[in-house]
Amino acid sequence: MKNLKHLAIVILAMSFFSFTVFTEKQINIEESTIEWTGKKVTGQHVGTINFESGMLAFDGDNLVGGEFVIDMTTITVTDLTGKGKANLEGHLKSDDFFGVAAHNTATLKITNVSKHKKDYEVIGNLTIKGITKPINFTLVMEANSASAKVTVNRAEFDVRYGSPSFFNNLKDKAIYDNFDLDVKLSF
Repeated sequence: MKNLKHLAIVILAMSFFSFTVFTEKQINIEESTIEWTGKKVTGQHVGTINFESGMLAFDGDNLVGGEFVIDMTTITVTDLTGKGKANLEGHLKSDDFFGVAAHNTATLKITNVSKHKKDYEVIGNLTIKGITKPINFTLVMEANSASAKVTVNRAEFDVRYGSPSFFNNLKDKAIYDNFDLDVKLSF
């Protein structure tokens, strides 16, 4: 009788897993975008950065995970032109900011997802400059796309230049620690 119970449990477990369909949706990196906004006391700058790769994992129609790689070498500034644009892009890639020579990618690995209507509350591990910190945001899913607005505290990733978290008396030279990402994913 005991063996029959074990057999029934095994059969039940196997039938449960046979109806569970895990799929991965790879993002189209040519159509997916990340727009960044960095603010300072005297204004702000905006730009873009590209994905190297990315995917979302689903159990049926429900989001259960995902992983993304961001190509830090593609940081661009879109609100400046000429020498000002080139200087700021070079500075953002330098060790003062993201140290792209040593850290040419950043990653996000989704670790937990909870569904709220058609949106998902996402928790993940974000790695910038080799430092990993938890992050959370809302992901809005559509049929063949998704979007999120993500706020990142650069001080947590040792991005120090002009940061009031590391330097005193910056006055109008201060650059706020939080920067915003407007992410649009296309499948």
